[in-house]
Amino acid sequence: MSPAPRMSPAPRIREATPADWPGIWPFMREIVAAGETFCWDRDISEDGARDIWFGWGAGGPRVTVVAVGPDGAILGTAISGRNHGGNASHVASASFMVDPARAGQGVGKALGEHVLGWARSAGFAAMQFNAVVETNTAAVALWRSLGFAVVATLPQAFRHPTDGPVGLHIMYRTL
Repeated sequence: MSPAPRMSPAPRIREATPADWPGIWPFMREIVAAGETFCWDRDISEDGARDIWFGWGAGGPRVTVVAVGPDGAILGTAISGRNHGGNASHVASASFMVDPARAGQGVGKALGEHVLGWARSAGFAAMQFNAVVETNTAAVALWRSLGFAVVATLPQAFRHPTDGPVGLHIMYRTL
């Protein structure tokens, strides 16, 4: 009988600071340049990415967080804030990036659970993800496990570098 797989300890989630950027940018650059899961220009500059990640969602409650391992390494990051203003300002949105070297270790789930709790405590009534690439099956499964449903798919809305045009899911759940 083989031993049970050794589970990594749950990452610590905390608010990010600009001092965390050197730990975020290397995996963010890798994810965005791959062009498989994120709707950003693949050649975005470091300054442009930092401005988005630390400046997104102004005009309402917002948060940028990092998942930190026992050794202090940044394992992943997330941002959350209102999806729209005015009469739709009660619906949050979020974006997530996990270091590909940490995939499958529970980092995305820990970030997702934290952001959902934050959104609930900030007074949001629901959360909507605007663009989950349908071929990103790990992310789709994770969000479904956290109570999200695919409410629509925009056909061929994402130009995947190897799969060609694929759909973008809009995923939603109440809080």
